[in-house]
Amino acid sequence: MALSSFSDRLLAWFDDYGRKDLPWQHDTTPYHVWLSEIMLQQTQVTTVIDYYKRFISHYDNVQALAAANLDDVLALWTGLGYYARARNLHKAAQIIVEQHQGQLPSTIDELVALPGIGRSTAGAIMALGYQERHAILDGNVKRVLARYAAVSGWPGKKDIEQKLWQLAEQLLPTQHVAPYIQAQMDLGATICTRSKPLCSRCPLIKDCKAYLLGNPIEYPSSKPKKMIPQRQISWLIVRSESDLILLEKRPNKGIWGGLWSFPEFDNLEEAKRFYQHNFSDIEDNFIQQKTIRHIFTHYKLDIFPYLVHSSVCSQPITDFEGLGWHTKNDALRLGLPAPVKAFLKLLE
Repeated sequence: MALSSFSDRLLAWFDDYGRKDLPWQHDTTPYHVWLSEIMLQQTQVTTVIDYYKRFISHYDNVQALAAANLDDVLALWTGLGYYARARNLHKAAQIIVEQHQGQLPSTIDELVALPGIGRSTAGAIMALGYQERHAILDGNVKRVLARYAAVSGWPGKKDIEQKLWQLAEQLLPTQHVAPYIQAQMDLGATICTRSKPLCSRCPLIKDCKAYLLGNPIEYPSSKPKKMIPQRQISWLIVRSESDLILLEKRPNKGIWGGLWSFPEFDNLEEAKRFYQHNFSDIEDNFIQQKTIRHIFTHYKLDIFPYLVHSSVCSQPITDFEGLGWHTKNDALRLGLPAPVKAFLKLLE
């Protein structure tokens, strides 16, 4: 396996076809690399671009992010999904300000010690942000390397992942590491795609083992399939006479952690008991709305929304922890799960 041949061909391809005009590639700092890498986890570049621009316009450095209110950070993240990324980003920024004098650490070990930063993200920060010689292994790079060396097996398994890390380290050039790392990611995103790879346009075609074997899409192996569980919940959308909407701030951990949502219950009976306890008017004006199907990575969620117009509240609902009244416009500026935001926009 000719090391210089692999990296030289990749770098030459990048010179001609690589992406060099992404917003985080201008005036690059370790902070920009970190933010973009976190946003790009399990998310397409085309989706991330606008979110990144909005985020940077509010928090253009780690100090600004550390000083921000988590609600405001989550509001900017709304719709991007995987909200633990935003919570970890905010928490890590505070640690960086408190323990690292406001500078992103410049060693792998210190970076990995921060919330939400794994080995590959740390490698990207070191290579792209600090111009140091470090490998990465994101989803695109895993696919490129698995096909190039015909490494079979699912990369989620420790032994397969370790093989790919060894290959990533072995192929890492001694010079031009930053463009090389970017070239790997770009090749996986634009040429060596998951389905229908454009092998005829790949600079590695002459010694890509998966191509020579005639079955590149079989590498890497897919994650073993299992039944995706389903859950059902009920939303209670309470609307006051003054057109305020009742929202609940969710715990910081778990799905939609730290976001604002409609009060959630396991079933309609629980929702009605809550309503009877807190409101003195009758609950027979519950209006069932269209069922919402939301798909997470690990399960499918069926949401049954019930809208109720309330004229009376037996005690100030804002006294209850995590609950509060909001106008529709104010609510839309909060950090909201995507289906909550979509429902509010449609609410007349």
